[in-house]
Amino acid sequence: MNKFFRIEHVSIFKQLFKWSLIVIPIAVVIGSVVAFFLWSLNLAIHFRFDHPWLLLFLPLAGVLIHLLYKSIGKSSEKGNNLIMDEIHQPGGGVPKRMAPIVLFATVITHLFGGSAGREGTAVQIGGSVAQLFGKWFGLSGRDMAIVLTSGVAAGFGAVFGTPLTGAVFALEVLAIGRIRYDALLPCLIAGIVGDLSVSAWQVHHTHYHIDYVQTTSGYWLSEYFGIDLLLLLKVIIASIAFGLASYLFAEMAHRIKAFFLKAISIKWLIPVIGGIIIILLSQLNGKPDYLSLGVDAEYPGAVTIPSAFQQDGADGWSWLWKTIYTTLTLGTGFKGGEVTPLFYIGATLGNTLSSLMSAPVSLFAALGFIAVFSGATNTPLACTLMGIELFGGEYTLFYAVACFTAYFFSGHSGIYTAQRIEVPKIFDAYFSADGSLADANRRREHYLNRRLARYRIARKKKNK
Repeated sequence: MNKFFRIEHVSIFKQLFKWSLIVIPIAVVIGSVVAFFLWSLNLAIHFRFDHPWLLLFLPLAGVLIHLLYKSIGKSSEKGNNLIMDEIHQPGGGVPKRMAPIVLFATVITHLFGGSAGREGTAVQIGGSVAQLFGKWFGLSGRDMAIVLTSGVAAGFGAVFGTPLTGAVFALEVLAIGRIRYDALLPCLIAGIVGDLSVSAWQVHHTHYHIDYVQTTSGYWLSEYFGIDLLLLLKVIIASIAFGLASYLFAEMAHRIKAFFLKAISIKWLIPVIGGIIIILLSQLNGKPDYLSLGVDAEYPGAVTIPSAFQQDGADGWSWLWKTIYTTLTLGTGFKGGEVTPLFYIGATLGNTLSSLMSAPVSLFAALGFIAVFSGATNTPLACTLMGIELFGGEYTLFYAVACFTAYFFSGHSGIYTAQRIEVPKIFDAYFSADGSLADANRRREHYLNRRLARYRIARKKKNK
């Protein structure tokens, strides 16, 4: 028995050494590229702040991005979904050109005012660099899948300064209801090293703060259980709204893209129309608050993610406007990510709900921040950890309640159509524990169309 344990632990140390040697250099490169990306993005955003007329050239920027992907981008157009498909079932691989192309296209999108994020770019950088190193190391099959997953962890952890979240996100986002533990250690190493690499380049992340919230009240039940039950109830109600906001965002993003692809045969016209609509919406609003990331303020009093943590720091419909801007931007061919806009949507919705429910503003903004992200990506564990990494662990119970509730109420939707369904959220006629979200959506449409047809037939018979 002792000999057996000695042999097993020798193998464990060999695996640790192997994956450390493989993952550390990959994560250093990914973190360094992400640091350059964040620096470039910040430069582009603030340059547009100083030259607001650049928004008028957003349609031309869209044409440039379209031509770039059409000429040399090829399969890179699939973005994060391509990486997830390669992890599930290896095919043509993740092209090495994906990283520079998406980096350039994202910076161009933000330079001219497109409403997008940055996580998609970081994840694609991670996947592209990981694939390149994996080929150099002669990896294939399961090992290549682990390296790609680690690349996702490094990219995500580096871009937000959340290494633990990056590791768990990479493991959890691949499939609804199941986590890949075979990549646990490599992903943790990648997330930490990727984040450290960004810090080494002196690129800093935005810090958020939740004001002190009293978690017990004068009610005897609250004193008995040691938690404010009324506040907990408010959190649950708000989290249902966060889940529905996630669903709305995902459905709008997919349907807008599908509509334009079907309605317009000349494909370069799609980003032109999308850019024009964004310009007109900005004129209608009379302010640029819903353009670009929404992290830094273009002018004093602008609605941003940090401002949502303050009383009166968001308008009542800020979350909806950002949903419209971002789904239009991404649905018409511009590049970036969805996660930072989801942070914005969640934080501003939390701000609005806190006023309606007489709840702590900064706490509800923080809960919306992570919960809308949880519902849209189907990663409740990673988002709970993100709350701890970004806001501290004092309100962990509320983070978990918000993220788990939003995850459930977002339904079988999500921003990543390649995400597999291993364990459905509900067991119904059109869901099963196989296939991707795209497959589930097709089954749902077919099921609903059948029910609608039956209803129409029954109604005709009744009228006769």
